[in-house]
Amino acid sequence: MDSLLTAADTALRTLFATPRASEPTPARGMEEGTLDPAQKKLAGALMRVNHVGEVCAQALYTAQAAVTRDPALRVHLLEAAREETDHLAWTQQRLDALGARPSLLNPLWFAGAFALGLVAAKVSDRASLGFVAETENQVAAHLQSHLARLPAQDLASRAVVARMKDDEERHAAQARASGALELPPPARAAMKAAAKVMTTTAHYL
Repeated sequence: MDSLLTAADTALRTLFATPRASEPTPARGMEEGTLDPAQKKLAGALMRVNHVGEVCAQALYTAQAAVTRDPALRVHLLEAAREETDHLAWTQQRLDALGARPSLLNPLWFAGAFALGLVAAKVSDRASLGFVAETENQVAAHLQSHLARLPAQDLASRAVVARMKDDEERHAAQARASGALELPPPARAAMKAAAKVMTTTAHYL
């Protein structure tokens, strides 16, 4: 029951409340770059995609923490979720600064990620950690591509994305160090395909 209440609380806070970061944004003190309308639209779309990724991270880690029976792993997952809350807040701040909105489909993205987290965690803790490691690897690669696409003048967004990339790579390394099971190629390919659908849709919606 406690796990269900925690999951419900996380869903409500992620989808409907203003996220609060425990650490200042990496963009703190940076002036907004001068962007033309096309650059501003692109930056907003990219940060919306990144915000969706953080919505999914909240769902994923919450689901896995709810299922595992390993207290140490639960603490690890919840700590990662806390850091992802920082990312959620930072990307929301960038959306606001760029005059962009979050994805209209965030409830759908949250529900899908939560279901995937439950399935992975039900298999085993090692499979759950393997799912975390692969997810974070793919997210880090995705963030690297955004660093190549964000306008050079948008130093604030670039600072946020670079910090997020470092954190995601660290989460993947921690999962592997904790005994993550390497996922088979078909599973990794399916995850990439699902992520492609999500990121392409979120770019516009």
